[in-house]
Amino acid sequence: MNVIDSSGWLEYFIDGDNADFFALAIENMNEVLVPTISLFEVFKRILMEKNKDDALEAIALMKER
Repeated sequence: MNVIDSSGWLEYFIDGDNADFFALAIENMNEVLVPTISLFEVFKRILMEKNKDDALEAIALMKER
C-alpha cells in the first residue's frame, strides 16, 4: 500500500522535478491510499494557485486512485 502525502500529489500535478518519483506510486492504482487530509490540502492549494475547476479535477483524479 502506498500513501502519498499532499506534497507528492502537488509535485505530480505540476510535473515538478520529482514528479516521476511520485508517478510510480500514484499510477499504481491498486496500491494507492489517499488520506482525506491530502484531498483537502491539495484542493486548497490548487484553488489558491489556479481555480475551482482545476481543484475539483485534481480531487476527482485523486479519488479514482
